[in-house]
Amino acid sequence: MTRITLNKNEDRRIKSGHPWVFSNEIREVVGERSAGIAAELFDAAGGFIGRGHYNPHSLIAFRLVSRQKDDIDSCEFFEGRIAAALATRQARYSAMSTFRAVYGESDFLPGLVVDKYGDYLSLQFLSAGMDIRRERIVAVLQKVFTPMGIIARNDVSVRKLEGLEEKVELLWGEIPEKVRMEENGLSFHVDLRVGQKTGGFLDQKENHLLLREFCAGKNVLDCFCYTGGWAIHAASFGAASVVGVDISQRAVGQASSHAKLNNVSDRVTFEECDAFERLRSLHQEGRRFGVIVMDPPAFVKSRRNIAEATKGYLTVNRRALELLEPGGYLITCSCSYHMGREAFRDMLIQAARLARREVRLVETCSQAADHPVLLSFPESEYLKCFVLQAV
Repeated sequence: MTRITLNKNEDRRIKSGHPWVFSNEIREVVGERSAGIAAELFDAAGGFIGRGHYNPHSLIAFRLVSRQKDDIDSCEFFEGRIAAALATRQARYSAMSTFRAVYGESDFLPGLVVDKYGDYLSLQFLSAGMDIRRERIVAVLQKVFTPMGIIARNDVSVRKLEGLEEKVELLWGEIPEKVRMEENGLSFHVDLRVGQKTGGFLDQKENHLLLREFCAGKNVLDCFCYTGGWAIHAASFGAASVVGVDISQRAVGQASSHAKLNNVSDRVTFEECDAFERLRSLHQEGRRFGVIVMDPPAFVKSRRNIAEATKGYLTVNRRALELLEPGGYLITCSCSYHMGREAFRDMLIQAARLARREVRLVETCSQAADHPVLLSFPESEYLKCFVLQAV
């Protein structure tokens, strides 16, 4: 097995639980050097740290899989890890058929994402190490889940960093045009071939329930509504009216169909328009809302554009606060890892000042429990969800 030795003092973060080794932290590599090969990691003094996957073409040169001398290439190893990940989800979501079953490093399977949509699985192989082991992973998934179909949504740019091709592949069985997804008693249709992420967003299901406390009898605005997750929940919790805004014609069409599917179309309307512009025009029209949801896509794609992206967050949150009724609530989110929790909070303080609104922080939340955060791996926590009240 390939042997990797770290530079002096580069083992502290890894021994504290972080699973990544960067290329500039490695002193020596002895053995085969092909992308994704199994390798053993040692500190500068020759002490064993663990086994994982090595990729000489990636900035993240080594991903730790086990701190023991396990056979990390065997089907038995993958079955044990995947079954353990599934067990934690079933304990939390015993009545749900849709959830994230494997969340990469947080489930000690770095570079592997598995989402379960009822009888179908949608995967992402985000590292070379997982990609070259896809056949045994698929075999294990067939055994553990007995799905009707498995699709790989490998059309994500992060694969380029691993030297991998971006593409969508059917790996097993059949995938229908639409898959029905149940969330909090509501129904949604998901397209596993072209929908966002692996087909849909699964990380806000607990946060959607926040609306239950605030929406009854209120007028609600849902910006960047995508296919209507927040909007449909708001209507189901008794909102008097809901307006959803998204720039995507396809998303707005799906959102409208979801309103009909859940029998709330009499109180929900969706508009195909730019959310930035619509927030401005709503202010000019003198419109006010009791609840506003702000759940934009990731503005911060890398550390390089944090300043520019922060301006975007600042603009939409300022305008949202200007549209709130006295006592109204803003539920505002960021799914950008590079926008940290404290930076997000500081931005909201500035937005409130510019909007000349006094706001109270009611609650802070993160991603759903099936996207667990590994304490020693801050990269596993990306979603921020703040509930603010204009007082």
